[in-house]
Amino acid sequence: MKEYRARIVDEILKDKLEAKGAVLIEGPKWCGKTTTAMQVAGSVLRMDEPSKRATNIQMAELEPERLLNGETPRLIDEWQIAPKLWDATRYEVDTRGEVGQFLLTESAVPVDTEEITHSGTGRFTWLMMRPMSLYESGESSGMVSLKALFDAPDKITGISEYSIEDIAFLICRGGWPQAIGMKEKPALSQAEDYYDAVVKSDINRADNVNKNPERVKRLMKSYARNQGGQVAYTTFRDDIQANDVDSLSEDTVASYINALKRIFVIEDMPAWNPNLRSKTSIRSADTRYYIDPSIATAALGIGPNDLINDLNTMGLLFETLCVRDLRVYAESLGGTVLHYRDKTGLECDTVIHLRNGNYGLAEIKLGGQKLIEEGAENLKKLEKKIDTDKMPGPSFMMIIVGIGDFAYRREDGIYIVPIGCLKN
Repeated sequence: MKEYRARIVDEILKDKLEAKGAVLIEGPKWCGKTTTAMQVAGSVLRMDEPSKRATNIQMAELEPERLLNGETPRLIDEWQIAPKLWDATRYEVDTRGEVGQFLLTESAVPVDTEEITHSGTGRFTWLMMRPMSLYESGESSGMVSLKALFDAPDKITGISEYSIEDIAFLICRGGWPQAIGMKEKPALSQAEDYYDAVVKSDINRADNVNKNPERVKRLMKSYARNQGGQVAYTTFRDDIQANDVDSLSEDTVASYINALKRIFVIEDMPAWNPNLRSKTSIRSADTRYYIDPSIATAALGIGPNDLINDLNTMGLLFETLCVRDLRVYAESLGGTVLHYRDKTGLECDTVIHLRNGNYGLAEIKLGGQKLIEEGAENLKKLEKKIDTDKMPGPSFMMIIVGIGDFAYRREDGIYIVPIGCLKN
């Protein structure tokens, strides 16, 4: 058995158990939800254990409270197999009047809510898990802390030894726990298997509607090509339609995309709306992202060498990798990751916004001094647009790079941080 790798979400989970009676852990298939929950569970009920599945379902119908007995926190894995467990858990939390009683995990396939009568408000709290960041997988030194950057240090230090080949591999392998530490070929196959499972079954189970697998493939390929873009559904429809004999409506495309969102394959990024000195209109459309860059490479049918031969595509998918990591890091700080773009074309790849109102601006560049300078100019232009009479200025401005030996602070105050140095 593999040794458990500590996750940033471990501490968040402990905090949530101290605040509510039950914690529901959500996230994509294979991201490690059950394994993480088992690290703190006092007892475990696996609803889908083959030898006990039928009995468990029957018991959930007749006497669900029996399934809830055990040392706390009691982990109920794949609870959605018996939806009535939700109300039973809520009732048990009320009866006991104590926090930290239950952990619920489920596959990425959503539960049938028809048998649930209570939202769980006040009893449940939700926890989102994603594939592993580079710091969690041991592939970032963590010499530069996102949290520390909010204090605007005069100096940062960090060393990264990643080559372009290394970054290409990390993009294609992704952050799937099963892949970490494997040899290259089996490691890369994990994302391919994940993609196949989505196309062949998981997307249909999201809403119990059978979908054309070829259309799913074409949609996922189009989504991969448009990572980091604010792309309308019409674009995806046209890409699918180009090789489809039947007509296709935007509503159909929307239903496919919503199904992918429900199983956490897609995690689009909302727009950031600051107070500006000018009346420039801000584009509020979501930015398109997979939850992990390896899904994009699997959808495109490409590997590390293909990325190296197409640096434009590699740059887009490197952005997806960085967004994944920033989301993991920001969530541990109580923050979210947003995107800025206005009608003039000025944009900022990511805005890390904390609940206390502080925020940092970060551009993402694969590497190269020219791209770094372009990113720095964008950051400074956006900083000047922000109305600091109505909101604080940015706590920091940063350019995250893939290829770069050192982390440092420029004379203009902008931090240059290789992704292989960053942590929460």
